[in-house]
Amino acid sequence: MPKLGMEPIRRKALVDATIVEIGRAGSLDVTVSQIAKRAGMSTALAHHYFGGKEQIFLAAMRHILSVYGAQVRAALMVANDPRERLKAIIRASFEAGNFRSEVISAWMNFYVQARTSDGAKRLLNVYQARLRSNLVHELRPLIGARAPDVAANIAALIDGLYIRHALRDSMPDGRMASERVLDCLELMLQKDTPQRVAPTSRSSEA
Repeated sequence: MPKLGMEPIRRKALVDATIVEIGRAGSLDVTVSQIAKRAGMSTALAHHYFGGKEQIFLAAMRHILSVYGAQVRAALMVANDPRERLKAIIRASFEAGNFRSEVISAWMNFYVQARTSDGAKRLLNVYQARLRSNLVHELRPLIGARAPDVAANIAALIDGLYIRHALRDSMPDGRMASERVLDCLELMLQKDTPQRVAPTSRSSEA
């Protein structure tokens, strides 16, 4: 029987082990036995806490999203205006805790699983809706009606960089990735900034 008070610790150990094992395999081709072994417990205990591999993987993704959400909220608390809050949201997507090889691998497999798993699809929809809402909220004071389109572009850039790094063997560079998205953000914002026309010189008319 599980010891009282150990359930949260063991659940977290299984979640952490799931992320590591998926990162090692690069796919969902891992067994509950492998996950349990890495977590230092029996397969039966892993099944007791989660039921099966899909439930363990969904718990791992909820953990990843929880960490990401906490980082976004912390960054927003110290940002002073919409532009700074946009930068905070983007940088949080590429923080070291989020943008590391095993988490990137988990994300890639999460997208694939969402095509066939209702639970994964619902969780992915929640993440995408929150990201879009956060981006639109900060973009609207800057560019008005174009906010939803620009938010969709920014979200696509973030996803694209995760996919790009998932296919590489090199270590993910979160700083460089966030700067790429921020550069694109500035270009999209400039489209709504009126261009100043240089005054015509009349000195030759004197």
